[in-house]
Amino acid sequence: MTKLIFLSLLLLSTAQYDVLAQVMAGGEKLVVIDNPVNKTLIKIDMPLLQQAGKKTLLIFYALPNGNSIEWTMGKQTGAGDDWHFDIQHIAAQARWLRQVITDRNLVVVYLANQLKSWPAWKKQAPDGPKEIRRIVDSITGMFISSNPEIMLDSHSGGGSFIFGYLDAVDRIPDNISRIGFIDSDYGYEDSLHGAKLVQWLSASKQHFLYVLSYNDSVVVYNGKPLVSPTGGTWYRSQLMQKKLATALSFKRTEDTAFISYHALNNRVAILLKTNTTGKIYHTEQVARNGFIHTVIGGTRYERKAGYHYWGERVYTPFIFKD
Repeated sequence: MTKLIFLSLLLLSTAQYDVLAQVMAGGEKLVVIDNPVNKTLIKIDMPLLQQAGKKTLLIFYALPNGNSIEWTMGKQTGAGDDWHFDIQHIAAQARWLRQVITDRNLVVVYLANQLKSWPAWKKQAPDGPKEIRRIVDSITGMFISSNPEIMLDSHSGGGSFIFGYLDAVDRIPDNISRIGFIDSDYGYEDSLHGAKLVQWLSASKQHFLYVLSYNDSVVVYNGKPLVSPTGGTWYRSQLMQKKLATALSFKRTEDTAFISYHALNNRVAILLKTNTTGKIYHTEQVARNGFIHTVIGGTRYERKAGYHYWGERVYTPFIFKD
């Protein structure tokens, strides 16, 4: 990647921080915002040439615990490369999506912090939820001229970022069109989040909620259960579904791979991967077109795009070396 420009930007905070713009191998522009004051690192992946007249689909993607943005974006791996580069490929999935979603400028905002954990960051950050809301609002303001449509997406501990945002607002704003949890809804609480999600889903036919999880309750790792009986996404996703079902009508289907719940003409999907062998499917849910599915599931793009969640990687041609 070639460094193009280095400057100070005062839009996001009154604190000092640095911004660096780069060009990626796929031809996208990557804007890097490093804020040592609030210990966050943000990278914004956008088309090099924004097409005038098109709205922006602005996807905030909160990173999983322990991952760098480079690992999360992914690349072609060779001898000596860390295996983490091949487990999510959000950059390649975004490139694939740009070929499918032709009426939007698709922008992905990678959200990380120095602790490499949003749950840990929130515990240390004064007014963490308010700061999370400020980050979302400030980045959104950078694209205000293109009438941005917002998605909050996440993997693993990144779900804590989304719940922090929900905790900071009285009601979820209408310009948030989608919320995605990829094995990341550990922090869901009925009393804090259920009513807000129901109100938001009921407010517009353009609001979508996609939740992907697997049966982590049967996984034993290093001789111990991977999660507590009520702490994993298998339990939390079912808890969420039961709460939403008090206001929404769900259709339940089951096969050898999934227990699936859909509501509001597929605007809501809670997909539970069964796990008879006790495997860890934590990152597989992302790599097997999971990010793609949270972005276009339930839309006309899903019906026409020729991909399947939990199928073969459709984005392989868009994985580059750098």
